[in-house]
Amino acid sequence: MEPWRPSPRNPMDRIDPKTFHFQFPNLRYASGRKLCYLCFQVERDYFYYNDSDWGVFRNKVHPWAPCHAEQCFLSWFRDQYPYRDEDYNVTWFLSWSPCPTCAEEVVEFLEEYRNLTLSIFTSRLYYFWHPSYQEGLCKLWDAGVQLDIMSCDEFEYCWDNFVYHKRKRFQRWNLLKDYDFLAAKLQEILSPGQQRKRDWPFPPRPGAQVDPRSWAQEVTEPGINTRRHPLHLLVSFLLPRPTMNPLQEDIFYRQFGNQHRVPKPYYYRRKTYLCYQLKLPEGTLIDKDCLRNEKKRHAEICFIDKIKSLTRDTSQRFEIICYITWSPCPFCAEELVAFVKDNPHLSLRIFASRLYVHWRWKYQQGLRHLHSSGIPVAVMSLPEFEDCWRNFVDHQDRLFQPWRNLDQYSESIKRRLGKILTPLNDLRNDFRNLKLE
Repeated sequence: MEPWRPSPRNPMDRIDPKTFHFQFPNLRYASGRKLCYLCFQVERDYFYYNDSDWGVFRNKVHPWAPCHAEQCFLSWFRDQYPYRDEDYNVTWFLSWSPCPTCAEEVVEFLEEYRNLTLSIFTSRLYYFWHPSYQEGLCKLWDAGVQLDIMSCDEFEYCWDNFVYHKRKRFQRWNLLKDYDFLAAKLQEILSPGQQRKRDWPFPPRPGAQVDPRSWAQEVTEPGINTRRHPLHLLVSFLLPRPTMNPLQEDIFYRQFGNQHRVPKPYYYRRKTYLCYQLKLPEGTLIDKDCLRNEKKRHAEICFIDKIKSLTRDTSQRFEIICYITWSPCPFCAEELVAFVKDNPHLSLRIFASRLYVHWRWKYQQGLRHLHSSGIPVAVMSLPEFEDCWRNFVDHQDRLFQPWRNLDQYSESIKRRLGKILTPLNDLRNDFRNLKLE
């Protein structure tokens, strides 16, 4: 007799707000929440357009056999997408992390769809103290699945796309109650030893000797070399002098804050601000400015246009440091890569306060493209915030006042960026193609 398998069924479009706020909070122990909800997005990339499927699955109980939400999705996906060789990018937002059985089935599923990329954001860890459940998560991680705990950005994204919110604005309430504990626990589960540790902002190249300190900390020591020789004075005189409208203090704190959610009151949007310094290799400051998105023009495109007008002398090398509130979108990432490639006399480094739509595969690819093209993208920490404050804010000689949990937020974002830039997914297909006897 053939083993029972769940039959494909259509997913729900959305869930109601009460269900969302009850089923999805970050809780260490969640009594009464026996159901598992899986919000998913499937993307397929084509030359001229992007196709996407959305929906929600819930675990289904049959009289003779249970069907977990993950199994419902896998069965539905095999029915909807029978072609194994196409490129798929799948994102899950789960109320509970997968059990060992579902983890095994997901690994087998990835063996079938070798060109599929899966990212899982879970609100809670299911039996996180049990060795078999920990091993299931490690198997997913080793199979190339990106695993992380849902933060405020993911909750808001789910609210906008998977909840019947009736145009009500997202309220975080107690969704993040045990986020710090769960994030640390997941990191501990996936990193029992140095072999699994992947929290470096920039993964080492194969065979490289790497200091376990953050790459960003090594290359972003604040301070400017003010030593100027006569040649530097001449160059500084010939090039345009720095002119800038400094940021107001309140705008800096609002827009550059790396909190998961804008602090109360919720009456403004966090927009893209880009602050840059253009310098000679010896440290001479040539120009600095603060840019922001214009109508139908992202701040990065405005930055490219301005730098082009300031660096026409291709015989002179220039160094550029950018502090940006949101990491670049895929289009801006492509433009920045093309710009630096066409101008090899420029050296560009980007420090982002927050990651923009980091759970979407195309946005992750944009960050990887920047990194692989020699444009490092790091996460702003306290030294970068202080340097940005000194150089781009009208602070009236006041010192920068860090907000609460700045370091914790920065470390959390660094871990997420490190997972995105980890070359594991690039090697996944090679690993799967190994035929071990």
